[in-house]
Amino acid sequence: MRILVTGGAGFIGSHLCERLLNEGNEVICLDNFFTGRKANVAHLLDDKSFELVRHDVTEPIMFEVDQIYNLACPASPVHYQYNPVKTVKTNVMGTLNMLGLAKRVRARILQASTSEVYGDPHVHPQTEDYWGNVNPIGLRSCYDEGKRVAETLMMDYHRQSGVDTRIVRIFNTYGTRMLENDGRVVSNFIVQALRGEELTIYGDGSQTRSFCYVSDLVEGFIRLMNAVDGDVHLPVNMGNPGEFTMNELAEQVGMATGKEIRIKYLDLPQDDPKQRKPNIDRARALLNWEPTIPLAEGLIKTAEYFRNEIEVK
Repeated sequence: MRILVTGGAGFIGSHLCERLLNEGNEVICLDNFFTGRKANVAHLLDDKSFELVRHDVTEPIMFEVDQIYNLACPASPVHYQYNPVKTVKTNVMGTLNMLGLAKRVRARILQASTSEVYGDPHVHPQTEDYWGNVNPIGLRSCYDEGKRVAETLMMDYHRQSGVDTRIVRIFNTYGTRMLENDGRVVSNFIVQALRGEELTIYGDGSQTRSFCYVSDLVEGFIRLMNAVDGDVHLPVNMGNPGEFTMNELAEQVGMATGKEIRIKYLDLPQDDPKQRKPNIDRARALLNWEPTIPLAEGLIKTAEYFRNEIEVK
């Protein structure tokens, strides 16, 4: 197949491009390089089935493709709050443009949504039928509400125009090719540990997250994109239901890096969710999917990647 991956030079997108190429597809990787990096896909450039296009999804573009994975959007608070208006435009205009393309060329499209659509949840663990608790005017709303509108557009294009849509709600994902200055907790902790710095924990460290290794997520993406039976158009949670407090994560990072851990506690940011854990019953039933890589194993791989990245610099 001929497949378009927007945000394809990013952390998750580059792993997805690699996997799709390995399965014999032609891949067009589209990225504006705000958080994506050419280095993430440099090893793919010699492949005749791979094409790298510098483009911003907020501007229309035309390709003849069979499938579209729409991953384009900064995904960590540091980056999506840097230019919140641009973040909203990427989620709304970008999704509109990709849906328009999917409609014109009759491509199937998968939208990378997020667990942030649940906000600071009152329901735990979070199921897909929970409508969420999002602050529409908060610091995080450019991302949270942007992704909620993207989901709305996906469902409306499906109902109104018959576009073949898929929606994945991604929970915390980590792994190789994360940015060093990503601002997400796993990369923060590992980089701080490797540099012998104090680990920065916001709040008292009792808040929880669930961490899915990137290759497990990519497997889920591909299964959902190619699924034909069941409610494939409804949102599907993808993440690891193993739940860890920030204090527990700090301990695990210490073991993965072989470093002694010291912690500095700071105030919790506005609207930061206290708990985050996916219910993945729908993914199990629909796709026979669940994560296979435990946190300890994934952290060792990620720490090794950052050790090499930091030494290069």
